[in-house]
Amino acid sequence: MTSFISTILVPRGAEYQAVCRGLRGKTVTPEVMPIPVGRAALTRHLQQLQQQRPFQAQSILVLGLCGGLDPALRVGDRVLYRDCLTTDRPALPCDPALTDHIATRLALQPVSAWTSDRVIWSSQEKIALADRGTVVDMEGYGLLEFFRQTDCTLATLRIVSDDTAADIPDLSTAFDREGNLQPLPLAWGMVRRPVAALRLVRGSLTGLKALEAVTSQLFAVS
Repeated sequence: MTSFISTILVPRGAEYQAVCRGLRGKTVTPEVMPIPVGRAALTRHLQQLQQQRPFQAQSILVLGLCGGLDPALRVGDRVLYRDCLTTDRPALPCDPALTDHIATRLALQPVSAWTSDRVIWSSQEKIALADRGTVVDMEGYGLLEFFRQTDCTLATLRIVSDDTAADIPDLSTAFDREGNLQPLPLAWGMVRRPVAALRLVRGSLTGLKALEAVTSQLFAVS
């Protein structure tokens, strides 16, 4: 049982809701905290939280969706991070003990992830980034960078919601400075690329169902 995980961090909105659904009915559940999307907004948010209620000796699990960079990955696949990289920075490791525990429980092989400062929407660009990591997100490196300054341990488990098979809409302008998804820019980006938008919606729904399922599995009594 993963009762020693005290806190879950998960992006706001649909991902947060999926994790909460996965925890329903569980005997022991961690605190679930929604976080903004994007490294800059995330860092500001965590700094504010640290001032209000400091993170102290917590075992933290990051859950959410990600993009696949390895062509072998498909939508709905589970990915456990070993470490995370970003531009011009050394790799930062996740906590080995917590990561190993989750890897054993879910039969996963940890991989390296790449954190981007923007949405990687092009299939061609994803394939070009495959030498930097197995998956891409927008928060992983910032989380590791922040929590390495505390006495907390951190592991990251994500679900692939878009792979390298085709493009998704360019949502680079869909997030505001605080990491919130803005409805009008999102709608405009999807209207401009209807086929890519349909792919994004289908991938997101599949990813969210898989996120709910892995949360339920991980925190089930065994």
